[in-house]
Amino acid sequence: MAYSIVLSLSKKQLFLLRYNTVIRNYPIAIGKKGTPTPTGHYSIVNKVPEPGGVFGAFWLGLSNPHYGIHGTNNPSSIGKEISGGCIRMHNKDVKELANLISVGTSVRINR
Repeated sequence: MAYSIVLSLSKKQLFLLRYNTVIRNYPIAIGKKGTPTPTGHYSIVNKVPEPGGVFGAFWLGLSNPHYGIHGTNNPSSIGKEISGGCIRMHNKDVKELANLISVGTSVRINR
């Protein structure tokens, strides 16, 4: 696959890479102390537009069940440790990301 995703939890940034070169970066919200975002290597297993509820404009499910990258109906949460472990993005950003990647895209989550 040409695209891959790398997340830096310490920087609260998601990086989209194409052939190992960063082409986009986005601010994110991550899991809070009691429900931290899991580190490791995963992949995108599904893409759901307009999932409803707190998931904003798009849901990108990870191969780690119950975790995903999604939009938010609370844009002021971006940049904070506030979620139940998922990665939150601005709705416009998650839509752009979803249009660029496909199911199977590699996701690496680093401290």
